[in-house]
Formats: sequence, structure tokens, C-alpha cells
Amino acid sequence: MRITVPQPDTPDIDLASIDFFDPNWYATGDPHPVWAQMRRDAPVHRQVLPDGREFRSVTRYQDVRAVLRDHTRFTSERGTLLSILGGTDPAGGKMMAASDPPVHTALRTPMAKVLSARELRSGTPRIRRIVQRMLAPLLDGEPWDLAAAGAEFPIMFTGGLMGLPESDWPRLTRLTTMAIAPEDPDFRDGDGALAAAHHELFAYFSAQVRGRRQDPGDDLLGFLVRMRADGRALRHDELVYNCYSLLLGANVTTPHAVAATVLACVENPDEYRRWTADRSMTPTAVEEGLRWASPANHFMRYAVADTKLSGEPIAAGEAVVAWLGSANRDDRVFAEPYRFDLSRNPNQHVAFGYGPHYCIGAPLARIALRLLFDEITAAVEEFEIAGPIEHLASTFTAGIKRLPVRAKLFPDAERLLDRARSEDGPIPV
Repeated sequence: MRITVPQPDTPDIDLASIDFFDPNWYATGDPHPVWAQMRRDAPVHRQVLPDGREFRSVTRYQDVRAVLRDHTRFTSERGTLLSILGGTDPAGGKMMAASDPPVHTALRTPMAKVLSARELRSGTPRIRRIVQRMLAPLLDGEPWDLAAAGAEFPIMFTGGLMGLPESDWPRLTRLTTMAIAPEDPDFRDGDGALAAAHHELFAYFSAQVRGRRQDPGDDLLGFLVRMRADGRALRHDELVYNCYSLLLGANVTTPHAVAATVLACVENPDEYRRWTADRSMTPTAVEEGLRWASPANHFMRYAVADTKLSGEPIAAGEAVVAWLGSANRDDRVFAEPYRFDLSRNPNQHVAFGYGPHYCIGAPLARIALRLLFDEITAAVEEFEIAGPIEHLASTFTAGIKRLPVRAKLFPDAERLLDRARSEDGPIPV
């Protein structure tokens, strides 16, 4: 999805002409001027699809947080993504991401402990090695597709953390992208791509879970098999749904934060020079990259009872879509929201969601992104775009699928990256 700055003299847009349900609009259109107008004039916008299904689009920061925070007003159990609007989510009440308290709390509490920053810190050296190997092709001086490389980045640490065989990682990466971008021509493997991706992923994790019953192992999948939620073991379907959710969450958001941040640095070279001159900025710079990218584009909820947002009535049963990319540009909260500011503070973005469903993988994503950009800012003096940029056709993920770049490296970069490239074989877990 393109990230642009709305101009003050831009004529008003006919909101009835915008199809927020169309994934191709996010690949070729420009949502930011539309969202800016909606925040100003139509913060709770209704769209009715040709088949009669309808949903409300919520674009202001405080309304987005209200929808994501309050499960007593807005439930997750009927589905959390536009792709299943109007249907019944079979994972409702079984998958952490598609459940409300107390079920959600029972599932999340033990998982959050094992996915905390403290527990994950021991994996830092391995992730740094993964990063160095990922960046090694920059030494060739040829155009390098950073988006394609970034797409393979999360599975290298998430797959290892979950204990999934490395030979399966490429297929799992493609399947998870198919699940969130089934209309994208690069991921449309025939008709019914979404159903096919779900079927294959659920079958895969079903087999993985069965294989762990006797010897769960010490990895994350083994932890889930041994885990107790309110004193009971998880059922087979609960294990499958939650394995799927954890992998999907990692694979379809983190790489797009990388690509969008690098592209923003190319477009704002003074900011990138500030960063390379002072690499202690990395934690705040990563947060600004997350705000800027907002890779998780939306989450959906259903109103539990009649309620209001921004004074607008919402009836019980209505679908409400909270647009995170819009909330993260709300000038009621963010000063100069269209300025890429790597030292922005405070920066209370909602790129990881908000409330009970705040992304459980956020600590791992932050560790990985900080290590990646710590290495990038040490190695790369300057990026330049080396070919056409292509965006993902997806309502859920605001993503870049092709970002060819060349890099001018710092003198010390070759020693580090060449060593990483020369090391063969898998990186030890």
C-alpha cells in the first residue's frame, strides 16, 4: 500500500466510490487521503456490498482503540478479518485471536510468558546471525529485492522457535501470504486460494500436533502441546488454530515493516543519515517504522449491543472494521503525522493492535527488527531504488512485495557480511 501525504488542496473524494473491501485498491490505490477525509468528516463510515453484506469503517485513533479494547461492546468471536465478513469463523472461541475473555485470557496468559522479551532474549545471537546472512547479498552490488528477502526473514526465527522443519519453511511462507492475499496475482494459486491455503496449513499443523503427542519437545509447539488453559490441556483443534495464528501473525506483518521502513529512509535521506550517525536511535526508529508501515491494516469486530462511536450509532450485530493505518496518522494524537520522524517520542502507535488482543508476538518482532536495523545501519550508508516497487493486494496486510534496491556500504560492512555469506549450512537453534 502506498504511503502518501494528503495535500490540503485535494478535492473531497466521493466516499461512496471507494471499495474498502477490494484488496486491489490497496495495491494500486491511495488510502491515506481517503482516511484523512474520513477522520475529518465520516469517522464511522458504512459500506454495503453488492451482496448485501455491510460493515462500518472506523478511522480515528480513539475509536480504533475503543473497538479493540472493549470486548463487552465488540466481540472477536465472529471473525476478525474482512475476508470472512458475514460468515462464521470456525476458530471462534478456540483460537486466541478469535476469542473473548475468559477464553482469550486462559489461552493468552501462559503463551505470553513463553513469548515475553525476557524469555526470548537468549535467542538474540541466532537472530543476529540470520540477519547478517540475509544481508550478505548486498556485497554483490547488484539489485537486491529487499521485500522478497524480508518475506523469508520471519520464518527463519519463528519456524525455529516453533520447531518446524526448515525444509517446510518456504512453503509455509507462501501459504501464509496466500491466506492474507488470495487475490494477489502472485499468490492466487487457482480459484479458492484462501480456502486452499487454510486447508493445507490446518492439515500441516494437524500432522505436526499429532507427531508431538508422545514427545512434545522443548520448542514453542511442544509448549503448546503441554500447555494448560484454566487447568486443562488444549484440544486438537485448538492447538491447530493457535499454531496457525502464531505463524500467520509473524509471517505477514514483520517483513512489510522492514520494507516500508527502508523505503521511507530512501525517501527521507536526512533521517536515515541521522540514524546511521547515531545508532542508539534504533529502538525509537523501529517504533516509527512500525507506525509508518502499519503492516496489519485492519482488525474487525462485531458490535455486541447497540452503542456509539464518535457520536454515531452502531447497531448490535454490525461489523466494525478498525483501520490501524488511519489511526496511526490521526493528528489528534500524532504531531505532524505524515512526517517520518525517527526520534518521535511519544509514539503510542497501534501497529500491534491494542487492548487484550495486543499482538502476543510483539516482543519477538521488536527484537528481530531492532537487530535487523542495527545491522543495516552499521553496514549500509545509503540505499537507492533499483527498479519498480510493487504492493501487495490485500485488505489485511499493508505490504510491499517487490522492493529492488542497491546499497552503498560502509567500509567495515564487507568484513562482517562476507563472513556471514561464507558460512554454509543451517544456523544452529
